[in-house]
Amino acid sequence: MANEEKRYPSRLNKKNRSNPVMDKNRSNSVLNMMIGLVFTLILITGAFIFLDKEEGSIEQPESVKIASEAELEEGSTANEPEGEPAGSGTEADSEEEVEKETEETPADKEAEPEETKEGKVTGGTITKEDSNDPVVEETIINTSWEPVGTKQKGEHVSVYEKGSADWNEKIKAISYATGLAADDMYIMMIKNGGGPQKSIGVVQSKDQSKKYRVHMEWVDGKGWSPVKLDVLKTLKGAY
Repeated sequence: MANEEKRYPSRLNKKNRSNPVMDKNRSNSVLNMMIGLVFTLILITGAFIFLDKEEGSIEQPESVKIASEAELEEGSTANEPEGEPAGSGTEADSEEEVEKETEETPADKEAEPEETKEGKVTGGTITKEDSNDPVVEETIINTSWEPVGTKQKGEHVSVYEKGSADWNEKIKAISYATGLAADDMYIMMIKNGGGPQKSIGVVQSKDQSKKYRVHMEWVDGKGWSPVKLDVLKTLKGAY
């Protein structure tokens, strides 16, 4: 009986005995944990180094760009003439051109009246007046108008027959006052102007953009002379 008890030790004795296999497993676990920790530290350190390199490579082009801009500014400054502010030549040229245009403008404006349809005759005074007549845009009186000449002899009698000498001379006076060529206007009407030696002619350009009413008077030995020109808004009610 005593021998059999020695063969079967108690559970407490089993626990107190060291197990070499379990001790080895614990050692391996601790070693693996330490290896993993070291590997993790290596990864973290490598990541920091890699990020630092990337930041350095990103910032480097910015410094290069700044240096390039500085060099460009130095180059442009070196190319500018000494003793003159940058762009002074261009501004001076622009100011001279503006002054020339300013000086030329009044002369051009003064020349404009001579280019108007009434201004073909030099000298005299041109007066433009507003009219109370609803069909008249403005009334023009040019003191430089002169008789257009005549081939008629003897006592003058106003004639309103188309193709007659007096009729043709009336058309000549109308063309002279309006600036329209005889073949570039329609004769709407020529009638008595309130006296035996007075006539009124109403015409419009063939493109219908210009409409006029011309008042004429006969000058003995010299022919018909325009005395007043109405610039018409419309032909309706003009004759």
